[in-house]
Amino acid sequence: MAKEPSMRDPAEELAALKIQVGQVGDSLRRQDDALRTRGMKLPTEAITEFSALIKDISAIESVIGGNVIELGQLRALTATGAMINSTLDVDDVLARAMDQVIVLAGAERGFIILSNEQTGDLEFRISRDSTGKGSTSGDGPQLSMNIVNEVIETGKPMLTDNAYKDPRIQDHMSVAQFVLRSVVCVPLTQRDRRIGAVYVDNRLRAGVFTDRERNLLTAFANQAAVAIENARLFTNIQRSLVEITEMKDLMDNVFASVGSAIITTNANDLVITFNKAAESIFGTRQDDAIGRRLVDVLPLEDADIESHVRTVLENDESFSFQKSMTLPGKTAPAFLSFKFSPLRDSAGDTQGVTVAVDDLTEENEREKMLGLLENYLPPGMMPRIHEIAGIDLGGESREMTCMFAEVRPFNSFPDDIDAQDLMDQINRYLTVATLAVQERDGVIDKYMGSELMVLFNTQLNPQPDHALRAIESALDIRDAFLKFYQEIGILPEPHWYRIGLHTGIATLGNVGSHNRRNFTAIGDTINLSKRLEENATAGQIIISEDLLLKARQIAGTEDLPGLRLEPREALQVKGRQQFTRIYEVFRDQ
Repeated sequence: MAKEPSMRDPAEELAALKIQVGQVGDSLRRQDDALRTRGMKLPTEAITEFSALIKDISAIESVIGGNVIELGQLRALTATGAMINSTLDVDDVLARAMDQVIVLAGAERGFIILSNEQTGDLEFRISRDSTGKGSTSGDGPQLSMNIVNEVIETGKPMLTDNAYKDPRIQDHMSVAQFVLRSVVCVPLTQRDRRIGAVYVDNRLRAGVFTDRERNLLTAFANQAAVAIENARLFTNIQRSLVEITEMKDLMDNVFASVGSAIITTNANDLVITFNKAAESIFGTRQDDAIGRRLVDVLPLEDADIESHVRTVLENDESFSFQKSMTLPGKTAPAFLSFKFSPLRDSAGDTQGVTVAVDDLTEENEREKMLGLLENYLPPGMMPRIHEIAGIDLGGESREMTCMFAEVRPFNSFPDDIDAQDLMDQINRYLTVATLAVQERDGVIDKYMGSELMVLFNTQLNPQPDHALRAIESALDIRDAFLKFYQEIGILPEPHWYRIGLHTGIATLGNVGSHNRRNFTAIGDTINLSKRLEENATAGQIIISEDLLLKARQIAGTEDLPGLRLEPREALQVKGRQQFTRIYEVFRDQ
């Protein structure tokens, strides 16, 4: 079996045919010359037909040559497209592709000019020359920006075989200045929006470019536009991803630093967020909570979690409740506050539920302690507790009034009363006196058996009129006990209480250690107040002359309205050499 001949290139076949035809034509002309010597000749048509045939073959050869060039250009474009789509390093790919375009088009230089997305200014993205190097000089590429601007503005390609003589652009200064010859410029278009242009030229030769080179450049521009758009999209996606990552990291850090437990779910009631505080409160690891149903994560046995979630999703509103419960791994009950809220997206649509949980155990205990303290401090005193905490050990000296009051001596109770009943009785009397003291904003420093020590004008209860307040408070105690006696059906004569008051300088502050301290008052003023109470007889309210002088100064008069003062024999109390002038106080009936 004969072996098939290998296929030859059409251009080579045509060239061989042209040679053969030329050889046959030359042979005919020689024959015609020989015949003419004998008076004969060949038909004229035979010679002219061969000449026409050679011209036809040359024309076909030219067409095939153009097709070969165009085929090469198309193959190069295909390779360029594959190269562009294989990487996101657009600048490198476009530079290499531009090198091929320059070679295929016979250009000297090539540029890709893009419009800046923010400013709109034109910027050179790619600049190449026929040597494969960047063509930008120190002052920028020497090309006609008039042509570039016109192409971008109109969206129509421009082809000129001799820009220096082209009536459309020969008046442009840049054309004359840079002595431009062959130029092709086509627009770069993305979705009907012109983003720049592709420009090639040859400053050395005219007539280099034809419609074929213009079409080549247009096809290349379409590929470049796609590549540039993909690169911009990829850059924007990367930037958005970085921003999203940073925002997620920020939110994670925020959630991690928030003291409240934050739990969020999606529309399917599956946990998508479980912060560190939630781990600490509920003893569940974040990885174990994510993806589980909320009802399986929150250990609320007697609470209808599904009902709470359904209420939030259906009504699109928040609600709160508090609950005391024993958490996993804990022995003492915790007091927790729960708040269920809608979890909304950026459009405001509810996509799930947010549960914020606060452990209020310590706060609840603190409130209980403060509530207990309020039994000993008058209304309005609690907000100033922090002032006392800020006072160093040793305190500060200030003028104040101190009152000691014995509500009922222990020896006035029956001998056969048991200890529990005795304590209950004493507490009833102390309660009567305490309520009366609080009406005048006195601070009860301490209880001592059946006695109480009361302070006026401390850091807790600053009172410019402390001397008058103290007198009125003592008289209020008397009035309160008279009422109390009537309520329990007795009228002791004399009354059981006895009260002593004195005004002077005392040191008020914290005593004890840095770990445990008590706020109190010490000094001669406190000691003298106690001595006056000890020297008072049953039913007496005794004040010192110092207190009386201070009260008169505050009232601005010698006679204190509504009060009656009766001088008593001066006392020399234990610890004092001088005598203390005293007065018994009554209400002026």
